[in-house]
Formats: sequence, C-alpha cells, structure tokens
Amino acid sequence: MARGKPRREDYEYARHGKCALFLAVEPLGGFRQVWVRARRTKLDFAEILKALVDEVYPRAEKIVLVVDNLNIHHPACLYERYPPAEARRIAEKIEWHYTPTHGSWLNIAECELSVLKRQCLQARMPDMTTVAERTAAWVAHRNASQVGVDWRFTTADARIKLKRLYPVVKVQNSA
Repeated sequence: MARGKPRREDYEYARHGKCALFLAVEPLGGFRQVWVRARRTKLDFAEILKALVDEVYPRAEKIVLVVDNLNIHHPACLYERYPPAEARRIAEKIEWHYTPTHGSWLNIAECELSVLKRQCLQARMPDMTTVAERTAAWVAHRNASQVGVDWRFTTADARIKLKRLYPVVKVQNSA
C-alpha cells in the first residue's frame, strides 16, 4: 500500500473439497452416463462397473469397455469389492480393451470428459452436490440431443501412429 494508490484486495481461494467423475460413453448411440463420487478408488470403480452391468445395460450380453491403463481399471477391482460369485457375474459381462500407454487421446471417454469440462465444469463449484446437479443437466441435454462421436481415426491412421502394433503382412502373387 502506498499513499495515493487505491486499496487492493486479493481473493483468497478456499477449497471446499474435490470429487471424481466416472464417465461411460456410447459413441455411436449418443449416450453417456456420469457418476460423481467423493473418491477415485478400485472400490468406487467396481461399483461403477456393477451399475453399468445391472442398471445401464442390464440386457446386454457383453459390454465392450475401453479404458486407459489406470491402476484401478482392472477386473480385479470387482473381486476386492464383491463376493467371488458376484464379481465373476459382473466380469463375465465385460469385454476389456486398453488404450496403449500414452494413448489416452484414443480413448473416446477422455475426449468426452474434455467436452464436459469445457461445457459444464469451467467454474469452481461449492460442493459435490452442485457438481452432480450440473453434470446431470449436461448429461440429460447431451443424451436428449443424441450427440454422437464423429471418430475420425481410421485404420490407416492407426497403422501409421501405432506402427509397432501392426504386423507387416506380405502378400505373394500366385501367378
């Protein structure tokens, strides 16, 4: 402070907690579901998987799940949370696919989380309830609009970017 200068005040940020978001997206159907939780643990993820199997897709024979390599993204989480028979029932309905290490840009859910952040979660929110309410409104709007994902990463692109994952096949002419 100096004489003749206007008084200045600084904003003191008070953190009121944090929360974790779990998101499932069905890219072609334009459907997504978001769960807001206090933590992001194996047990929380197991509960999300159970909800996917029993509530979101109860009639599905198989749920194709694409996840990154986060340590909680593994069927073992089910066995830590539920009795073996229940864990096995849930696990058998899920077909697991992992994105390559450092390839989260291949994960459509990561792309959708980016949209969620830009459209809904830019501002600080006072509590988890507010986050859940705003997220639910965003999900309802996106699902009602059936906003799909226009995935432009082709097999040809994959053969270039992920060259080490694709074997070289030599075709011999039969003349």
